[in-house]
Amino acid sequence: MYKTASGEEIFVIDGHTHMWDAAPDNHKNIHGKQFIDCFYAYHTNLSPAENRWPKDKFENYGPEAMYHDLFVDGYDDMAILQPTYLKDFYTRGFNTTEQNAVMKQRHPDRFILNGAFDPRDGEGGLEALSALAETFKIKGVKLYTAEWKGESKGWKLTDPWAQRYLEHCEKLGIVNIHVHKGPTIIPLNRDAFDVADIDDAATSFPNLNFIVEHCGLPRLDDFCWIATQESNVYGGLAVALPFIHTRPGYFAHVISELLFWIGPDKLLFGSDYGIWTPRWLIDKFMAFELPDEVKRETGVDLTLEAKRKILGLNAARLYGIDVAAQRKKLAASASRVAAE
Repeated sequence: MYKTASGEEIFVIDGHTHMWDAAPDNHKNIHGKQFIDCFYAYHTNLSPAENRWPKDKFENYGPEAMYHDLFVDGYDDMAILQPTYLKDFYTRGFNTTEQNAVMKQRHPDRFILNGAFDPRDGEGGLEALSALAETFKIKGVKLYTAEWKGESKGWKLTDPWAQRYLEHCEKLGIVNIHVHKGPTIIPLNRDAFDVADIDDAATSFPNLNFIVEHCGLPRLDDFCWIATQESNVYGGLAVALPFIHTRPGYFAHVISELLFWIGPDKLLFGSDYGIWTPRWLIDKFMAFELPDEVKRETGVDLTLEAKRKILGLNAARLYGIDVAAQRKKLAASASRVAAE
């Protein structure tokens, strides 16, 4: 939990975290190395020097380090685990629901576990999604439209099979659809992360929430034009937030455009752990103020109330988290641990 200088406690839900395994012995081919090397480049280029990890830790940090970085050193109260399977690149998978479930099982009050689907799996995938929902009681999925599968190098939410999977999500009560629409990662194709298919999907499935991870970067304008029209489209700030350190002027542009077009009620904090850790991101975010010229031009401001919503309240609303009750539950859990 983050405390302001005045002592106010701000509830934090980290909307984008992973428990991945990119150790060299898990690489199925050269693409496994390319992928994690690209992640590591983002990590080293956008993190403060004191927050950069050695490569071996970055490849496979493990559950103890994750818990410490999010909840002991970090300000997170809860975190959403978002899977990315990549089984064409990694023998055991890169970041599966089952891997993430280890953290959920160890710390059930801390984590929200999401699943995933790939419409290229056809009928069998629909059955697997039902089983996933039954086993883990998931309320959300993370979709990776640029993931390779055999000869295919991506898919779209407008594909007929994708529509069937979204219909199935609605029937299963999986209402939060997180879709990676951000920068490319080697060797994936940039165009397969295009945001255009969000428009049709959001219109076709008004009862689902589409959380566009990385807010479409580098396609910010396209995303904003879609999200301002579609009431069920949200923006995830993972990848955008680290620019607050390296390119504060650019971050001011991104966040002011998002506030202008879609407002503070539809933006979600995400650290993208383990690419970045939440402590320094939140410290810099809470200290950040929009430049006066940006506020004059856009007519928006990044107020303390907006920061509260972005850091946790918006995600709590989407996932049905009663913040007051959850605070009590976490405090009771901490007291039990201290007594043991």
